[in-house]
Amino acid sequence: MAPIIQSLLDTDLYKFTMLQVVLHKFPQTHSVYHFRCRNLQDTAYPLVDILDDLNEQLDYLCQLQFKEDELLYLRSLRFIKSDFVDYLELFQLKRRFIKAGIDEEGRLDIWVEGPMVQAMMFEIFVLAIVNELYFKRIRSDDVLEEGERRLLAKVELLKKYEAEQNPSDPPFLVSDFGTRRRYSFEWQKHVIEEFNKAAPHIFRGTSNVLIAKNLNITPIGTMAHEFLQAFQALDVRLRNFQKSALETWVQEYRGDLGIALTDVVGMDAFLRDFDLYFAKLFDGLRHDSGDPYEWGDKAYEHYKNLKIDSKTKMLTFSDGLNLEKAWSLHNYFKDRFQVSFGIGTNLTNDMGQTPLNIVLKLVECNGQSVAKISDSPGKTMTDNDTFLAYLRQVFDIAEV
Repeated sequence: MAPIIQSLLDTDLYKFTMLQVVLHKFPQTHSVYHFRCRNLQDTAYPLVDILDDLNEQLDYLCQLQFKEDELLYLRSLRFIKSDFVDYLELFQLKRRFIKAGIDEEGRLDIWVEGPMVQAMMFEIFVLAIVNELYFKRIRSDDVLEEGERRLLAKVELLKKYEAEQNPSDPPFLVSDFGTRRRYSFEWQKHVIEEFNKAAPHIFRGTSNVLIAKNLNITPIGTMAHEFLQAFQALDVRLRNFQKSALETWVQEYRGDLGIALTDVVGMDAFLRDFDLYFAKLFDGLRHDSGDPYEWGDKAYEHYKNLKIDSKTKMLTFSDGLNLEKAWSLHNYFKDRFQVSFGIGTNLTNDMGQTPLNIVLKLVECNGQSVAKISDSPGKTMTDNDTFLAYLRQVFDIAEV
């Protein structure tokens, strides 16, 4: 079987932005990542059936290195530093840090354990590989035809929204965030090309760095949960981990990449730490769990209480969106905020088949458990319930 991942740029931008900070600020950190499928009961066949092919693909992945034109592209991004690209020139994923097998309950089991500067780069590649291997076995002409039909309907909807836009309103902005759960690389690229051609004023870019490079469109992304979670195990008081993570980000990027992720321990706990200092330094906030309307209203009240004009700030929504939900949210918030939307699975894997809901999450750092307490209960993830309970206590978060 041919390699599914053919370039180390075929990942999301925030992997590079986070890796740069890790390399500069805490390069010695050891980490553990664990795979989970959240909708095992909905799969067409057991995921363990792809295990042999997955291990072969991991062998291929660990042979890749960055090409000269890829390094030049990364150097062209204002926020990427030259010494970081020098590191990437030497970079190669090490096969010994990742193991794929079968757990005690007969499920596909994937563990990544090693230096964070290595381990964190596996995530998007592994999820994209699992997806493509899974759907390759149930692929048919009918599926591709249905995917094309749905894509054309989205393109027409995009054109309709573009026509309905009031020129005096903040623009309706949509980006592709679908690398990790895509049907295939070729399908993701096809969707992005069609969106970019149909509505370039609405379609803002993609999180996928390789596709952004090849199509000359904007790569999108800042930080993910793992970045903030790592600070739960670094040399700061647990109560201060969010502040420490945000401060470290500000020191690294000094005004670039200013969208902060809010749901590592929930929006309420985040806002308690997001004081006037951070609210002025960051350009806006990203929503990734919980009720988006309630979340945005809380953000508005927070900025208002700090006497900051919310119209100068950006809300980015990225949780389980489709175009209709995005348009509804845009119209709800457009008079108070700039608004943008990162759409994932519904763009890159809407084929009439049930998509996989898979994650590869950071669960341990420097020998200590870390956890995410999402605003959506099903998204909370940890391998240590005792630590989770302690984290809830520290941030005064009730169990839902």
